[in-house]
Amino acid sequence: MAIKDVLLPLVGEPTPAAIAAIDKCMAAAGGIGARVTAIAVEQDILVRPKVTISADLDNTAAGEAVRSVSDAHGLLKAFDTAATRFGLRNEQRLVRLPAADIPANFAVCARLKDLSLIPVGPDDGQSEKIVEGLIFESGRPILMCPEEFATELAVAFDDVVIAWDHTAPAARAVADALPLLQAATNVRIITATDKKTTAELESGAALVSHLAEHEIKATFETAKIDGSSVGKVFEAYVKANTIDLLIMGAYRHSRLNEIVWGGATKTVIGRPPCWVIMSR
Repeated sequence: MAIKDVLLPLVGEPTPAAIAAIDKCMAAAGGIGARVTAIAVEQDILVRPKVTISADLDNTAAGEAVRSVSDAHGLLKAFDTAATRFGLRNEQRLVRLPAADIPANFAVCARLKDLSLIPVGPDDGQSEKIVEGLIFESGRPILMCPEEFATELAVAFDDVVIAWDHTAPAARAVADALPLLQAATNVRIITATDKKTTAELESGAALVSHLAEHEIKATFETAKIDGSSVGKVFEAYVKANTIDLLIMGAYRHSRLNEIVWGGATKTVIGRPPCWVIMSR
């Protein structure tokens, strides 16, 4: 199935990094010919008034935090500029929601989209909640764009790596990413392991064979964990091989397990090393 209808959730402030990520997301969407629906959320934010409180006066009201809203209009302006430049068919919406309702709202909107394109700030708690909401509640794949590397990211996904562990989430991610895999120049499959078991090797070879049926030529290899974490192994592989896109299943273990002990999904969501497509 081609990727033709994309959701772009926008939350936060139009910082230079956020604007660069929006621009790169629009360039990528233009490359696949997708229509993009941008939903920007106005949030209440607390701003402390800059006043001097005198000890001999009743300044209770002045000392309280006052409410303002995030600059969702600025995010939509950046989106509109990029969409116009790349000639994208698009829709724009502005909504106002409590912070707690944002992930669920985006997930509902994403259910009738082929893909959600998500700008992700480094170690950003709100981004992580939105990503997790989409992973667990939308039923659709997500594609993360790391804001901190946005200016360096490729627009076309020529060099792609699949993080493979023969789990259902990994299989779903491969299926969801087939249109991108078919357009790629180089496709690699990597299994992070210290054992290289017969089952792991056979599984990697089977995926190579499966992709060949879709006219995708891929290679398979293993990478040692060697006391690191699986997420860090993927990050190092991406950097060492100049990978454009990482494809992986989300939450092989329970979400609580990964929150407490850490895991590949939490590591990658917290700081995506490149474009990352995830499914579950």
